[in-house]
Amino acid sequence: MAVVLPNRRLTLYPLGHPWARDANGVPVPPDPSRRPESRGTWPGSALEQPDGIWSLRLDLAAWPVEPGDVVGDETGMTWTVTTARDHRVPGCPAVDYVQATATRNPPEVP
Repeated sequence: MAVVLPNRRLTLYPLGHPWARDANGVPVPPDPSRRPESRGTWPGSALEQPDGIWSLRLDLAAWPVEPGDVVGDETGMTWTVTTARDHRVPGCPAVDYVQATATRNPPEVP
C-alpha cells in the first residue's frame, strides 16, 4: 500500500442530511445553485484514477462526509462525493483519514 501525501487544501461543503421531505414524505434535495456553508479546510489529496473517478483523502476532522457533499480546493476545482468512509489505523491515530470517491464538477468529457 502506498502512502498518499497531501497535495492541496480541501474544503468540505456538506449538504443538509437528511434532506427535508415534502408533503408526501419524499426527500427534497437542496437548491443546487446554492453552495452550503463550509465545514472547514484541511490539507488533503485529490488524485484522478485511470477510470476517471477521483480519489479524495480528507482530514478526519471533516467526518461525517456523505454522498452528495461537495469538496473544493484552492484552485477552484470541485468534486461531488459518491462514497466516503472513515479510515482509522488501530494504534496510530496520526494517520487516520476520510477516504472518498468523487466525480469532478463539471465532469470531464473524453
